[in-house]
Amino acid sequence: MKIRGEIKPGYGVASGKSKGGKYPEGTLKLQFKHFLDRNLDLSPYFMGTINLDIAPYTYKIKEPKYFFENINWTDLISPENFYFFDVSLHFDGKIYDGLIYMPDPKTKEEHVQKTTVLELLLPKVDGLKYGDLVDIVIKQDQLALTKS
Repeated sequence: MKIRGEIKPGYGVASGKSKGGKYPEGTLKLQFKHFLDRNLDLSPYFMGTINLDIAPYTYKIKEPKYFFENINWTDLISPENFYFFDVSLHFDGKIYDGLIYMPDPKTKEEHVQKTTVLELLLPKVDGLKYGDLVDIVIKQDQLALTKS
C-alpha cells in the first residue's frame, strides 16, 4: 500500500538531539546491540527516526517483520517490546528502503507517539525537511492502515 504523509518534528530522543534529555547518545544507539543480538542490524540506517504523520490514516499491527519482547536496554525505564515493519520512502525521485520502528505502545512509558505518526529508520535522506510531503510503501500483511 502506498500512502502520503508529512514529515513532522519528533522528540529528538531516538537520535539524542533533545536538549537535556536522559539519553544524550540517543535511545537507538543504546538499543542497537540488543537488536543486533536478535539478528537485526540497524547499521545501514541513520541513528535517528523520521517522524511521518499519515493522518487521516492510523495503523493496526498484523505480522511484524521483527518483534522483540522485554528488551531491557536501560535502567531508567522498564523493559520494552519493539515492532519493526518493512517500509520504502519515495522522495525527490529516489527510493529509500528501511524499517518502521515502533516501541510497543503497551510497554512504552515515555515519548508516546500519536496513532497517526510512524517512526521511520532509513539511510540518510538528503534534503528532507519538516513539512515535506512524501510517499511510503508498506506491506499490508505486516501493518494495516485504515482511515480514522
